[in-house]
Amino acid sequence: MPETKLQDFIYTLIMAFVMVYVMICYNIAIHTGGLNNFVFLEAFNELIYMWPIAIILEFFFINKIAHKLTFKALDPKKTPNIIISYGISIIIVTFMCPIMSLIATILINKPSLDLFISSWLQSMVLSFPMAMCFQLFYAGPIVRFIFNLFKNKLSKKA
Repeated sequence: MPETKLQDFIYTLIMAFVMVYVMICYNIAIHTGGLNNFVFLEAFNELIYMWPIAIILEFFFINKIAHKLTFKALDPKKTPNIIISYGISIIIVTFMCPIMSLIATILINKPSLDLFISSWLQSMVLSFPMAMCFQLFYAGPIVRFIFNLFKNKLSKKA
């Protein structure tokens, strides 16, 4: 996993891109009644501003909280690294999903004031299981694999 600030930033860039893109595709598919080919291109319109928001939130705020809470619950000396990675991932999704759902509700869904809370809650409830499962079973392992391919090169530059 990341050992330097540069590595942490690169890892966050990759993970945020993967998670944000997939979650945008998922939410567009929900709103349009199913997954169609146009969803994959349409998602890039929202990715332009949702990806930087996710990077800022995760890198500067949520990542620190996730590490602090994980290491409160798990002893890094006695716990396998993969369990620590899962713990961090679970906490990140637990915080990021409601926040990103709120931002998407404000910027994309734009419900009327009387429907704002219900729109946000619905978005969060529909997104959370997908975000958690995708993070733990797909994005996490894939991004860790990709990151580890380039980790040594990043160490030499850092």
